[in-house]
Amino acid sequence: MKTADIPSVFSLCLLIWSSIFFTISCSTDAINAAESIKDGETLVSAGGTFELGFFSPENSSNRYVGIWYKNLSARTVVWVANRQDPIKTRLGVLKVIERGIMIILNNTNGTVWSSFALTSVQNPVAQLQESGNLVVREADDDHQHHDHKFVWQSFDFPCDTLLPGMKIGWNFVTGSETYLSSWKSHDDPARGAFTSRLDPTGYPQLLLKRGADVVHRIGPRSSREDTMSMFSVVMDENEVYYEVYNVYLPFVVRFTIDERGEARFWRWDDGASAWMLHLKLGADRCDEYGMCGVNGVCDVGKLPFCRCLDGFVPKDPEGWSKSDWSRGCIRRMYISCHGGRFLKYTGMKLPDAKSSWNNASMRLEECRAVCLQNCSCSAYAQLDVERGMGCLLWYGDLVDIRTLALGGQDIYIRMASSELGIYNGSSGEELEIPFFKLSTILEATNHFSIENKLGEGGFGSVYKGTLQGGKEIVVKRLSRNSLQGLDELKNEVLFIAKLQHRNLVNLVGFCNQREESMLIYEYMPNKSLDLILFDETKRNVLGWKERLHIINGIARGLMYLHQDSRLRIIHRDLKASNILLDSDMNPKISDFGLARSFARTEVVVKTRRVIGTYGYMSPEYVVDGLFSAKSDVYSFGVLVIEIISGKRNWGFSHHAHNLNLLGHAWTLYKEGRLLELVDACVGDPTSFSQVMRSIQIGLLCVQQNVEDRPSMCGVVAMLENEGVIPQAKQPGFFTARDVLAAQAPTSGDRENSINEVTISTFEPR
Repeated sequence: MKTADIPSVFSLCLLIWSSIFFTISCSTDAINAAESIKDGETLVSAGGTFELGFFSPENSSNRYVGIWYKNLSARTVVWVANRQDPIKTRLGVLKVIERGIMIILNNTNGTVWSSFALTSVQNPVAQLQESGNLVVREADDDHQHHDHKFVWQSFDFPCDTLLPGMKIGWNFVTGSETYLSSWKSHDDPARGAFTSRLDPTGYPQLLLKRGADVVHRIGPRSSREDTMSMFSVVMDENEVYYEVYNVYLPFVVRFTIDERGEARFWRWDDGASAWMLHLKLGADRCDEYGMCGVNGVCDVGKLPFCRCLDGFVPKDPEGWSKSDWSRGCIRRMYISCHGGRFLKYTGMKLPDAKSSWNNASMRLEECRAVCLQNCSCSAYAQLDVERGMGCLLWYGDLVDIRTLALGGQDIYIRMASSELGIYNGSSGEELEIPFFKLSTILEATNHFSIENKLGEGGFGSVYKGTLQGGKEIVVKRLSRNSLQGLDELKNEVLFIAKLQHRNLVNLVGFCNQREESMLIYEYMPNKSLDLILFDETKRNVLGWKERLHIINGIARGLMYLHQDSRLRIIHRDLKASNILLDSDMNPKISDFGLARSFARTEVVVKTRRVIGTYGYMSPEYVVDGLFSAKSDVYSFGVLVIEIISGKRNWGFSHHAHNLNLLGHAWTLYKEGRLLELVDACVGDPTSFSQVMRSIQIGLLCVQQNVEDRPSMCGVVAMLENEGVIPQAKQPGFFTARDVLAAQAPTSGDRENSINEVTISTFEPR
């Protein structure tokens, strides 16, 4: 090298050094009203993480003002100011004008974009913070905190990227919403079709939407274990929002939605000099919102993906079989208003919380109790798993549930006590009631043809049906206009599903589909007792042996209800039409629509609503509204007298007096002429003493005073043994025709009910 060249080389180095020094020394994170940023110039945050300036997307010549990571090898834009209005030249300028408004000017000094200010400041400064937030503030106010009250900040107007410290949510004071919106395309940052917004109804949750349609959902907590640690929710009277924060420091993280509607969490990997995908929403079909419809569960690890929650069945079985799960699932069993049990699901994405309620201080046990007391509550979960506190309740149908391989939470879903896997009471015995498809019932009853109709009651209609294979059934179909019938139907399911006895009617299954509610019973070939007993021709088949067998069977069935069943049931509507007869004339007690369960410590209950059937109700029940096991004993006594005499208590008449059947029997008993009470169709019984004893037992059951009546256990003992039995006292209502004459039915063959219509006027089962 020549000596003469040394100064020129030195000058060149000095020029380069000066250029570098000038660039560094002139680098700044803020500009005031007297300064501007031209295309080619930038602001750099104090720590060097973010940079602001003009840029062009890949494969585009349009110019935008944006913010990107400064020191990453791959330019990653996190915010764009003029995303809707690009500049076509490289002559754009970003300025801060008086009052604290930022504007972008084009080459003709026309305003392309401007911020706005709720308040004005004397000396406005625009500053790029280390968090990536571009703020406008008073020059003398150098606070750097992201929650400071700035004149304006870019964090309030996000684009497609959520950074730690940013919010998605609602400010209730100003009525403003902060949300993400995707780019229109990879080369165009204009607003695209997809948004990520917070839904504040119910418990707040994040939704990814395409227009008005929900595509994916994060919430009410997060759908993954790791994303839960990235999001926190803040709620008070002024605002509600989700914010993302970086638990992976010193790693750089961000959350984005792209033009295809894919939502992702990213983490920068210095070693690979690339963004690494940490989590992707929409990674599988189960992330599609409502994939399995209401009350369905999506499990990507199984085929088919969708199944119904336990205790639910497909609403559209045909569509379900073709992988059309859109109509979801419905309950296959009624749940009483304050009844049901909860089944725990683990590792679940919690359902859509739009219809939910929450309490941050409630414990899990309290949460369960609150849900159980609300007729509409369908599920509950713990709100804050880390602290073991908080309550989240869901009402109505459950939407968008899926299983998760990692993370997820526990949820307790309400279902009928008799469903699979649910133990009822303290017995620990599992109960299951089969579900019948509506199509099966329609086929069995020939679409509820009039030829198959057996009768009708207050609840609706009863039909005979035949299943494939030849099994005969009876379908009790609830009328859509019968509100009372719905309560009775639910009551019947609640009791009969838990009762098993040879002298109780057997519930075969149920159907609850397409607004139809039905119970399916075993078919009784001989139908009901009243249709034979009170028919002049048919009752000839009832000899003394058959009648005594029926009396004994009814007694054993009642004893089971009162004493041996785990629920202790008072039937409250025992009558001849509710005694069904199978092919061997075995009696089956039916219709538990008016039944009531008693606690073991309860003896008598008083009600203002007297329900039952005239002629069978006890005096204390009709007059004072008091009912007990002895009320059923009274009804049984009436049945015994009717079975032996072949006459109805209600509507009975005799040429010699004006007494009802009980009064007539009492008169004959006192005069020693009981054989005159016996139906002539009985013929000559093998044991007159057995007939007399049965009548006397019947009269013991219908005595006026409750304390004088035996229990059903005592009745069974008297029927099955030959010992001495007490003398009967005066029955209740033996002159009932005079007391209730004004309310007597117009037909002597028609049973009448007080206040509620019972199954008393149709040909049952």
